[in-house]
Amino acid sequence: MATLKGQHVRILRKDPLTGKFLCYGNATSCTINQSANTDEAAVKNDVGMASRPTVTSRSAQIQIETLTINNAPALLAAIKAMTPFTLMWDEVSTTDNQTPVGADFARQCDAYLSDLTLNMNDRENTATSLQLTAITPPSPVTTTPTIEEVSVAPFTKGQFYRLFLGNDASATPSKVIAAAKSLSCHISVSLEDSTTKDTPGNFQVQEPTGISFDISTNALIRSGETITSSVQGQSLSDLQTIFEASEPVRFEIANVSGANQRTKGNVLISGLVTITALNLSAQVKSNATYDATLTGYGEFTVGETPAES
Repeated sequence: MATLKGQHVRILRKDPLTGKFLCYGNATSCTINQSANTDEAAVKNDVGMASRPTVTSRSAQIQIETLTINNAPALLAAIKAMTPFTLMWDEVSTTDNQTPVGADFARQCDAYLSDLTLNMNDRENTATSLQLTAITPPSPVTTTPTIEEVSVAPFTKGQFYRLFLGNDASATPSKVIAAAKSLSCHISVSLEDSTTKDTPGNFQVQEPTGISFDISTNALIRSGETITSSVQGQSLSDLQTIFEASEPVRFEIANVSGANQRTKGNVLISGLVTITALNLSAQVKSNATYDATLTGYGEFTVGETPAES
């Protein structure tokens, strides 16, 4: 039997409406980390110096990397609503590696989407990184799941998603970050152990207690490009003024088209942010750039402009 390759091990999620299991489209890697906490159980009766750890609790985390953000709206909605997922991992076969074979290591569990990063960098394929935290112990798969096949999604380059940033918290943002090179949006859920003496077993059950998000971007301090679009851009000077004011401003991340990729299309995520870091880098014989970190202020909105606040 040939050595099992990574493309033949996949994580599938259950569609709550149809009950069918689907692979994560355009996936490039997956990792399942199962760990155990232990207490030392050595006592005076033991002869010698050896340790005797005993398991007190178990936990599991699942990571998935994909080359698409096509399912980002659904993921953003799920992480905001703190909706649990039903996951399964198994060996897969068929020409598109989507049919579980029922391997002896196959497991199923429920999990919260606890960390989500959307990467939209210039001249790179958009990508999504997911981390899910199990809230039920992984258990053997005892039934044959019904599968819904997922087609390969079109690859989208990061320059076709841009950050629009306002000057205050009132108006809908209409200016892109000028000469941007990279863009990343990160959402994280805080989880807390909710097990008690009434909880059966030793699996560490966790529940959401909070949510936060941040945005990172990198741009040239000055670009030599000719801008033909009528859509204005926020320069380093503008971000410096916003940073010094220390007040939340409105943002949108949207797909773009048109001259210089500045015409706003569908909005992916919007809300309010505060610029919490602004770092300039000027190395000899390299382009002068700056990095900005924007920390979420209040709730984010999926796919539309948030209400005035």
